Amino acid sequence: IIASKAIRFEGDNYSDDWIKEAAKRGLTNVTDVPEALTAYLSDKTKKLFFDLGIFSEAELEGRAEVMFEQYTMKIQIEARVLGDLAINHIVPTAVKYQNRLMENVLGLKEIYGEEFKSLAGNRIELIREISDHVTAIKVGVNEMVEARKVANKMDDEKEKSKTYSKKIAPFLDKIRYHIDKLELIVDDEIWPLPKYRELLFSS
Repeated sequence: IIASKAIRFEGDNYSDDWIKEAAKRGLTNVTDVPEALTAYLSDKTKKLFFDLGIFSEAELEGRAEVMFEQYTMKIQIEARVLGDLAINHIVPTAVKYQNRLMENVLGLKEIYGEEFKSLAGNRIELIREISDHVTAIKVGVNEMVEARKVANKMDDEKEKSKTYSKKIAPFLDKIRYHIDKLELIVDDEIWPLPKYRELLFSS
C-alpha cells in the first residue's frame, strides 16, 4: 500500500476531483473514445509495438481502424434505437396522456365555468410541460438523424468516429433528458417501458 501510494487516487474518480488530480500528476485524462483510440497511432505507441515485434504498421493501423468503426457502429445502433423508441413509443404515449388531461380540463370547464382555471391549474401546466418535452424530443431526433446522414458519408473511419462522438452522441443525452422528464409525468398505467424505480425495486 505504501509503495503504491504515488499512483493511487482514493477520491471520487467520476468527479472533477480526479480531473484536477490527473492534471497535477501530469496524467492524460481522455473522456472521448475516438481520442483515446488515437493513442494507438501515436509515434510512441508505434515504436513500442514495432520494437517489440508485436505489430507491423499496417497491422496496427488496421486494428485501430476496426476499433474506430466498432465505436461508430455502437453509437449508430444507440441512435437508431433511441430514435425509434422516442418517436414510435414515447411521443405517442405522452400525447395520449396529454389528451386525457385536456379532456379532463375541458370537462371541468364545462361544469364549473371560469372557476375551472383554479381547479385545473396543475393539469394545464402539465399539458404545457408535455408539449415542451415532446417538441424537444422531435426536434432532437430530427437533428440527430440529419447529423448521422452527414457523418455516414465520411470514408475515413477515424474522422467518422470523431464526428459521431462530438456531433451525434450528445443528442442521446439531450433526448433522454426529455424522455426522463416525461416518465415522471405520464401515468404508469400507459407508460410503454419499465420505469427506473420498477427496474430498481421490482422483485
